[in-house]
Amino acid sequence: MALPATAPHPAAAADRSAPEDAPEATPEATPGPTPGAADVAGRGGTRWLDDEEQVTWRVFLSATQLLLDRFDRQLQHDSGIVLTYYEMLVRLSEAPGRSLRMSELAESSLASRSRVSHAVARMEERGWVQRRSCPTDGRGFLAVLTEEGMQALRAAAPGHVETVRSTLFDQLSATQLQQLREISTTLFEHLRRTGSVSPVPGLGGAPQDG
Repeated sequence: MALPATAPHPAAAADRSAPEDAPEATPEATPGPTPGAADVAGRGGTRWLDDEEQVTWRVFLSATQLLLDRFDRQLQHDSGIVLTYYEMLVRLSEAPGRSLRMSELAESSLASRSRVSHAVARMEERGWVQRRSCPTDGRGFLAVLTEEGMQALRAAAPGHVETVRSTLFDQLSATQLQQLREISTTLFEHLRRTGSVSPVPGLGGAPQDG
């Protein structure tokens, strides 16, 4: 994933655009101090991140990616399930009749239909999921969680939950956890209002206490 950059130094941009045989700049022509992010935004329209914002963004992105990587590694090591498949099994286990239309599973997984179709095919090979024709739509298909899939989910859940607890909840104080929830809720509500669909059933609005 590309990281947004701070504003480029004007001298660097000038060096790239100047011909090789251009005369060296005299002391009087040396550029002054690098403009701040606000100055650059005013000229070019790009709201560059300042140094503090860069640190915040990169730490947030790195921590999020490392958490997901840790969850995925634990699941694969202990249960032979990748995180993406685990989340799909969870969605199916919580759905009425333990089944979802393929389009619904794709939407809740934030994945394309082709990617979900491939994942379901792999889980079918392991006996965790069955693909059935939708009774209300002859062209659609349902992904149905099998008893073997439910057993695999039950077996994998304790290790996954312990990893979530030890790497996230145990590292934060009660105050930090409350702040994390408030920050996450703010971001969640903004994304939902601007067109994103919640990947977690039951989070159509702000998370409720209890």
